Amino acid sequence: MRKIYVLLMLAMMLVPALWAEWHFPEKYKGPVYYTTDLDWHPDILEGYEARYVNHGKAFDGPCRSTIIRKLSGKPGVKRAYLYVHGFNDYFFQKEMGERFVDSGYNFYAVDLRRYGRSWQPWQYPFNVRHQSEYFEDIDSALSQIRRDGNVDITLSGHSTGGLTVAYYGAVKGKNAGIDRIVTDSPFLEWNFSPIVRNVGAPVIGFLGKMFPDAKVKQAQCNGYAYSLLRQYHGEWEYNTDWKMIYSPPVTYSWIGSINGAQSKLMKHAGDIAVPILVMHSSRKVQGCGWTPEFMTGDCVLDPAELQKRGEKLGKVREVCAIDSGIHDLILSLPRHREAAYDTIFSFLRRHQTKM
Repeated sequence: MRKIYVLLMLAMMLVPALWAEWHFPEKYKGPVYYTTDLDWHPDILEGYEARYVNHGKAFDGPCRSTIIRKLSGKPGVKRAYLYVHGFNDYFFQKEMGERFVDSGYNFYAVDLRRYGRSWQPWQYPFNVRHQSEYFEDIDSALSQIRRDGNVDITLSGHSTGGLTVAYYGAVKGKNAGIDRIVTDSPFLEWNFSPIVRNVGAPVIGFLGKMFPDAKVKQAQCNGYAYSLLRQYHGEWEYNTDWKMIYSPPVTYSWIGSINGAQSKLMKHAGDIAVPILVMHSSRKVQGCGWTPEFMTGDCVLDPAELQKRGEKLGKVREVCAIDSGIHDLILSLPRHREAAYDTIFSFLRRHQTKM
């Protein structure tokens, strides 16, 4: 009876949202076009270059991803590190790329379809039907990495990007074409109560098959953004039109995509054929408006759940808590992000392949 009551309550809350529209910033009426870009161009980040990849027609029209790279420039460097960002995000971490280049890697990142550099005006931001849609974006980046002569490749991801790369490893198995996976606070589980995780999210995901563009409004919380942005309490500068202070509503199909990927990943967790690193913060932070506590913990996900699920991924794994790290560990305060970098590079050295 309790589950039936919860389902009825959820239905009453969800029905008005089925017809909700949110124009971002207003309905687009301009031209719709495909992007073909075979040449590299200077990136928005100094010292980097980028190019677009045309992925043809998706459910909402022409679709592209963006490959960003910073090459070592030293002869004989054949190790590459590919980074995949999270939700409401894009690659802006100039410092991270420089750290890998200085450590003997060619560095690559991808802005996924409908994110950052890849986002086009007719697309609803961050929208997706299935998490596996991003596999094309990853595959195109990996193909470029191999064409550049790299023979040792690390695939990494943060938050939803961490979920995506782990899911990619589980689905592709021995055919993934990578040597290891690194995840930074991967979105392995919702940060909700068990009844919302086990009933609410699946119900919305099911409704998303019928009403994919219906939307759930996000809480207007500033705690995380204020802990990152230099203009408030953080150290970083980024485009807040691409990484918004207040997250836009998410579609039912996005919720279904995350829920489905989490479930399928755990069912096939043992199929990840390469060593995997799962990093998370040592503490959970609750709240909405910024407080100093936001600088010392994860306000997005529950580290205890990440630890529990991370311990099931792959056959060779390392699950590590970064003391007082924030949600994006490599954006933590200096002392704590140094711990994250040290953990990553130590993992890479322990699982280095011979070339």
